[in-house]
Amino acid sequence: MSPRAVGATQHELSRIGLLATLPGETLARLAQRMTREDIPAGAGVFDEGEDGDRFYVVLSGMLTVSQQSIGAQAVLRPGDYFGEVALAMHMPRTASVRALTPATVASCDQATFDEFIRPLFADD
Repeated sequence: MSPRAVGATQHELSRIGLLATLPGETLARLAQRMTREDIPAGAGVFDEGEDGDRFYVVLSGMLTVSQQSIGAQAVLRPGDYFGEVALAMHMPRTASVRALTPATVASCDQATFDEFIRPLFADD
């Protein structure tokens, strides 16, 4: 993966269902703290069992989620997010994620996740 200096834009994040409820100013602050990464087709984002230190949103492309015990589980598309379980529960990654097509994701670290995103799960 190749990180780019530019983060996600507020507009891009507003298209992520989970984040769409955040006020504009909050979304803008979150966008500044996210890192944009291009992932070539076939490349892995992370593997099941690894320590989880980042939360991801899909900006473009398609990625596959799989577990060693049951194989492919889901296809992620623009607007989807992943990586929240490891951060929210402080546990290793529960699945592997690989790019099916060239993809662009934006990600944030644990502190940013805790400040901006974790509260969104409290309502569930």
